[in-house]
Amino acid sequence: MNRRDSLLAVLVAVLWGFNFVVIDWGLETRDGHSVPPLLLLAVRFVLVAFPAVFLLPRPKASWRVVAAVGIFMSLGQFGLLYTSMAAGMPPGLAGLVLQAQVVLTIVIAAGVLRERPTLMQVVGVVAGALGLVVVALGRGGHVPVVALVLCLLAALSWAIGNVISRAAKVPGGLSLTVWSALVVPLPLLVLSLVLDGPEGVREGVAAFGWEALVSTAYTVVLASFVGYGIFNSLLARHPASSVVPWILLVPPVAIGSAWLLLGEVPSAGELAGGALLVIGALVAQGVVRMPRSRGVEPLPDLVESVESGRRR
Repeated sequence: MNRRDSLLAVLVAVLWGFNFVVIDWGLETRDGHSVPPLLLLAVRFVLVAFPAVFLLPRPKASWRVVAAVGIFMSLGQFGLLYTSMAAGMPPGLAGLVLQAQVVLTIVIAAGVLRERPTLMQVVGVVAGALGLVVVALGRGGHVPVVALVLCLLAALSWAIGNVISRAAKVPGGLSLTVWSALVVPLPLLVLSLVLDGPEGVREGVAAFGWEALVSTAYTVVLASFVGYGIFNSLLARHPASSVVPWILLVPPVAIGSAWLLLGEVPSAGELAGGALLVIGALVAQGVVRMPRSRGVEPLPDLVESVESGRRR
């Protein structure tokens, strides 16, 4: 990735890192009532799809691909994430656990798309994964098991969506973001009616205050239009193993913003793990280079040499 695309990836990580605090604002309880998570998410994706779907041409991909991106990258990921946070997952930790998608994306892309990561990318992702473990151990507090499992499933759904988007290589990430949003709102509304009941949905609409409005505006314009528009464009131009490690920068931003705005004070372990996450992302992208010992071939060159020897 060139410098411009790398800076765009960093921008996406910052927007998405702050997104967890904004989602938490939208889910806050007021006067004993709160907006049900799936209802809040349905409103978000109605506004992502309309009226933009009438202004942007349909992406150059089959309806099956567009729907699959919407189902996994939007419906699955955010439906599970919002429900996880409503079930007790703190914003800072949610931003951390969701980044399991980085490792999952690279593993799935390697198996499905045959996109072999470089040695530096492997080292960077391993360092980032260790950072995730360090931060998780540094949290110390109790998190409901259901909330944790839902967040991990959200990461898996996001990873599958990443690979589908990469495989399609659809130019124009914004159009893919908007058109894929069409499959999201109706299932969410149905699920909200089933899980929360008609009375819960009615009370949720009544509880839709300025916090939910600000939360929705941010998630629609900055997290979806800007963030996913850029992200899908990067996936169309670069291998998944070159794009997704930058998203390891999301947890430090999520933890820092939750610290400043919500009073979630990070522990020493969280700070150390966040630093390791940043280093892992920089190593994976070649910004920080590891010293190479003489006589040791880079992993891709070594593999190529072995394969060439077999062909002979």
